[in-house]
Amino acid sequence: MLSQKYYYTRIGQANDLKNAKERAIYRIFETLPAILAWGTLLGTIFLSYFAPVFAAIFIIAFDTYWFLKTIYLSLHLRSAFNKMRKNMKINWFQQLTDNQQLTTNDWKEIYHLIILPFYKESEKTIKAAINSIYESNYPKDKIMIILAAEERACQAADSEYDALKIAQKIQEEFSDKFFKFLITIHPENLPEEIPGKGSNIAWAAKKTKEEIIDLLKIPYDKIIVSAFDIDTVVYPDYFARLTYVYLNTANPQKYSYQPVPFYTNNIWQASALARVVAFSATFWHTLQQERAERLTTFSSHSMAFQTLIDVNFWQTNMVSEDSRIFWQALLRYNGDYGVIPLYYPIKMDANMTPSFLKTMKNLYKQQRRWSWGCENIPYILFGFLKNKEICFRKKLHYIWIYIEGFWSWATNVLIIFLLGWLPVTIGSEEFKQTLLSYNLPQITHWIMTLATIGIITSAYLTMIILPQKPPEYGRHKYLIMILQWPLLLITMIIFGALPAIESQTRLMFGKKFRLGFWVTPKD
Repeated sequence: MLSQKYYYTRIGQANDLKNAKERAIYRIFETLPAILAWGTLLGTIFLSYFAPVFAAIFIIAFDTYWFLKTIYLSLHLRSAFNKMRKNMKINWFQQLTDNQQLTTNDWKEIYHLIILPFYKESEKTIKAAINSIYESNYPKDKIMIILAAEERACQAADSEYDALKIAQKIQEEFSDKFFKFLITIHPENLPEEIPGKGSNIAWAAKKTKEEIIDLLKIPYDKIIVSAFDIDTVVYPDYFARLTYVYLNTANPQKYSYQPVPFYTNNIWQASALARVVAFSATFWHTLQQERAERLTTFSSHSMAFQTLIDVNFWQTNMVSEDSRIFWQALLRYNGDYGVIPLYYPIKMDANMTPSFLKTMKNLYKQQRRWSWGCENIPYILFGFLKNKEICFRKKLHYIWIYIEGFWSWATNVLIIFLLGWLPVTIGSEEFKQTLLSYNLPQITHWIMTLATIGIITSAYLTMIILPQKPPEYGRHKYLIMILQWPLLLITMIIFGALPAIESQTRLMFGKKFRLGFWVTPKD
């Protein structure tokens, strides 16, 4: 059980706090992301009209900062991509068997606990994930599969998506192929829970502890738990790579382990806009591997089971459980926790439905859910306020990178490509006659021109990571994959800035405006 000392690590929102003063402080923190975003956007509009000189100076400085940051990120992307390609050529299982200098005991003692939560996904989607695990080169007698179903999806009206029937059918096929295969049913309407992945995998992990791990007396520090999205498909060497990194890490319980999500399972079938969004997410998470000091857990990730016990499992009262588990551990271990990049990919689905309009709607909802990670900002600020053992420098570091990240998500593209023209559009006639007025659009134009370098890089990397082309598509499809990238600006605004602003605004208003967990359709 988690000590009462760390009660603040279980907070989902301000209303969870009983103390009125603490609740007020947390509530103020919840308003901060939206205040910063809206303050920047509205301030830029206000200054463009009433003080165009100051607005122009701000925009030029902002554009310069963005340009330098883009170069910085591009270099990281190339470096991370090269490391990942190198790692994918290595036989990691052989590395395990040949390595005599592991920091902990023999790799043969390590078990992999893989939790696969699902709601109303098809048998086909679930089997693809489990098949990839079965076809991996890690010994199956060291792998435990936990198929975590939702009670609310059992006895579904559409029998094709009846969670219990699907789980039982898959269990019949795979139960004898792994060390253990367990079905868990997460009850609906449990108190103080939000229906979603976090509450489901927390329930599954607790049941696994009771029904398998404790009964067999498997040491917690010999278990690596991976919480996977149900569309996760692993490469054959993935678990060997994960195990190798885990065993070569000092104090491996003090880290999470993050692969790179490649949203390419169905990339050939997806629409152009969906492909651009999918590849953009892939490239972002790739370059983040080079910034371990900024890296947090996302989507499918791994950690020591002992760590999971120490933090009392994933929270069940909030949405962003994938990133929140990192912050839980950071606070629980008084700042002594980090994320190790694996420089190794996993494959996941791009957003796709038979209807273009529905796909666009789902894309927006997916990005809004991802941007709802802003709910971690008040959690971090309040946690740092309560935890006196984390050094001030580390607190400042994390506060800056997280707040700046969400602020940039909501504002960057709007300032550069839309608001950046305002001083010369709505500014005074006196300002329009100045040299600054003349130079502002010139600078913006040059930055936008140089941004095409990023588009070219994206097109190049796209062709490298593309899976094999299905036979039903002609070679012209490769050309389309390149020509799609001018759509990037549209996706950055519609599926980037706008959902980020909405999420932060919802967080500020709170109560009924808060987002619940939305399951991205996988079929």
